Amino acid sequence: MIRATEIKRTGDWAGPAADTVLLDFDARHRRRIAMTGVNGLDFLLDLPRAEALADGDGLLLEDGRMIAVKAAAEPLFDITCDDADHLLRVAWHLGNRHLPTELRPGGLRIRHDHVIADMLTKLGARVTPIEAPFNPEGGAYGHGRTHDHGDDRNHGEDQDEGHSHG
Repeated sequence: MIRATEIKRTGDWAGPAADTVLLDFDARHRRRIAMTGVNGLDFLLDLPRAEALADGDGLLLEDGRMIAVKAAAEPLFDITCDDADHLLRVAWHLGNRHLPTELRPGGLRIRHDHVIADMLTKLGARVTPIEAPFNPEGGAYGHGRTHDHGDDRNHGEDQDEGHSHG
């Protein structure tokens, strides 16, 4: 199977792509996995380390062809508030829960989560369900990913986070 061994970032490559992979946020952070493009091209993503892929990036195949990366739409919530102070308060609550959050002009975007949506509504935010690509802010140290508790949210039971919420 042909391998993709290098990422070409958006703007660093041009020309027609041999195929395109349509990936949600989680699938855009991989090191090694077999993939199939939307037109049927099978290849092995084989990077030295896991890296976050962005919409518009290219995956360079061993034979010189390029696979385009396209961010897939997924269920999200757009969050808006009355003013900047209100938005800041809401952002603090999302950050306190380590939720991947996309920062947008005038608002925020998170993954669909009815419990969090209920909390935000009680905080006075307007929460609108949408389908769109998800591009959350990277981690504080520039690694491109945030910590995501996922659906289990089990603080300290089988993960060592190095901090507490006490």
